[in-house]
Amino acid sequence: MSEGSYVPPRVWQWEAGNGGEFASINRPIAGATHERELPVGRHPLQLYSLATPNGVKVTIMLEELLALGFEGAEYDAHLIRILDGDQFGSGFVAVNPNSKIPAMVDHSVNPPQRVFESGAILLYLAEKFGALLPQDPAKRTECMSWLFWQMASAPILGGGFGHFYAYAPEKYEYPIDRYTMEVKRQLDVLDRHLAAHRYLAGDEYSIADIAVWPWYGALVRNALYDAGEFLDVASYTHVQRWAEDIAQRPAVQRGRMVNRTWGDPSEQLHERHDASDFELRTQDKLAV
Repeated sequence: MSEGSYVPPRVWQWEAGNGGEFASINRPIAGATHERELPVGRHPLQLYSLATPNGVKVTIMLEELLALGFEGAEYDAHLIRILDGDQFGSGFVAVNPNSKIPAMVDHSVNPPQRVFESGAILLYLAEKFGALLPQDPAKRTECMSWLFWQMASAPILGGGFGHFYAYAPEKYEYPIDRYTMEVKRQLDVLDRHLAAHRYLAGDEYSIADIAVWPWYGALVRNALYDAGEFLDVASYTHVQRWAEDIAQRPAVQRGRMVNRTWGDPSEQLHERHDASDFELRTQDKLAV
């Protein structure tokens, strides 16, 4: 089919094989496809996730809280293999009816509290522990604005640009150009802001940075879609500075490893159940 020749039918019908590499994780209906209980570890916080940018937000947040001395932020991170359909199991759907990672259950409260959507999890944890969220009303508002900016922008970068540039079974100029233009506009928004601020909410590292970094930080560091040259990411010098600054944080380095199942084995920790897991990684543990 040539570009521009598609004529939408009067009533759309789902073709399950249509959609490229990740077609198996998308469908037009909700709900569970099979019965499967979720494992529950020994810590109050139970995370069910994968080290996609949205998943990395939460593991970085938890590692940052632990680095700040909040013992109650200890967590178990269980691997959800989305290409295998784990997110459509009954246990996962009970925690997140939207069947997307990450999802979390807080067992320190009664009854246990489910939390889904990565931005909601970041805000829940920030409020629970009173950390990584500015207390000053003006700075808090700025932080929240950038948090919601990221939540609104990620579909453009991931589902739009990432899909058509990297994953779509066929490459078409129009959608790639359309989403490239918008991603570059977003990078320019960040670059102009970071020219005058160390972090997104000002001089204070916050959940806004934790939300944005796994997406746009990874993009400018050529760790997302291998699109750095195409997008000329080197020209966004202030985003580059910010991204490298955050990448040096030990909690960020640990957080990006959790639930990671690809890339260099030394940067993978399929599941995390104790802080010592980072030091005790072996090839046997990586083969779970």
